[in-house]
Amino acid sequence: MTPDSSTGKTSIAKWEQSNSENAKVVITGRVDVYTLADVWTQIRQQQDAWLKTAGQHNLIFDATAISSFDGAGIAFLIDLEKMQQAAGGTFSIVGLDPRYQPLLKEFDPIANLFPVPVVKPQRSFVVSTGMAAQNLIDDTRGLVSFTGHLSADLFWSLRHPNEVRWGDFVNAAVQAGIAALPIVGLVAFLIGVILSFQAAIGMQQFGAVSFVGPLAALGIVREMGPLITAILLAGRSSAAFAAEIGTMTVNSEVDALVTGGLSPIRFLVVPRVLAGILVAPILTLYADIVSVIASMLTMLIYGIPFVNFYNGMLSAVTVEDVCSGLIKATLFGIVISAMGCLRGMQTGTGAAAVGISATRAVVSSIVMIVLVDGIFAFISYKTGF
Repeated sequence: MTPDSSTGKTSIAKWEQSNSENAKVVITGRVDVYTLADVWTQIRQQQDAWLKTAGQHNLIFDATAISSFDGAGIAFLIDLEKMQQAAGGTFSIVGLDPRYQPLLKEFDPIANLFPVPVVKPQRSFVVSTGMAAQNLIDDTRGLVSFTGHLSADLFWSLRHPNEVRWGDFVNAAVQAGIAALPIVGLVAFLIGVILSFQAAIGMQQFGAVSFVGPLAALGIVREMGPLITAILLAGRSSAAFAAEIGTMTVNSEVDALVTGGLSPIRFLVVPRVLAGILVAPILTLYADIVSVIASMLTMLIYGIPFVNFYNGMLSAVTVEDVCSGLIKATLFGIVISAMGCLRGMQTGTGAAAVGISATRAVVSSIVMIVLVDGIFAFISYKTGF
């Protein structure tokens, strides 16, 4: 061992440099975390200064005189080798006792701790299209199967109402209904104001501002009210249902229900779907009232009094229009709650699985809302309802 002039302690490592291109680190004695504490930084500083000079840099790690070598020594060796490779130099080990070779291979310093990034091969267009089609087919098959099971269990709930978990039904209804009143009211009010303002700007050019109120009320009752409520429920309730059931799936609670002979759909899905059927039309009616009031207040700016707005609305909006919107809202409620539960049941494993299920639930609910709305609009056009 050599003395360290700066501290007076005996150093286990010595930096030897024969010329500008060749250097050697000589290690002697016992190498562990305690003996390396005083020499690691010193050797690394000498190596950094040497690597900054011009020319080829060849470093030899002389381990001939090592009496004991542990993980700290391997880390020291890795650090030296990494810096050599980063600077484009060479690194070699000489004199290392064969008994330490397994430890060295176990760490495989550069290959394992500093692996070269592997570029994943890109899939061809045909392969990507095929995988997307297969995923769509699998998702459609799961949706059809889930719809059949849910329909059967909903009919079962009508025949056996005493066996339905009404406690979960109440909790889901409160979460999806009462808790959603503030956000539904706020968005409905803003939609009523914006819709009336935009319509009045155009109608004012033709002197037909008095028709804005009836038209806005009709659009709100038949389309905007159910649609606004459905989208908000998709963002709130569908994601919440997916997260709740998804967490149970990750924790194997759903598997425990199956093992115990209980149907997960009857136990978890049916109460939430029944809650969606109940709260969706109620929230829609609430949104209709708030939007109409907002439209009525907006029309005061254009000199349309409440009485004129009210009489015009009565002449344009019928009970049939209100029922059409509520029926559509009920269908939305079924779709939203069912899609949230389905995505929750399909939750995979891992830390991000629940978040992925919640995201899929919202996206799937909005897509299904658009499909149901389109089908309902076509039926209304054909039947006049």
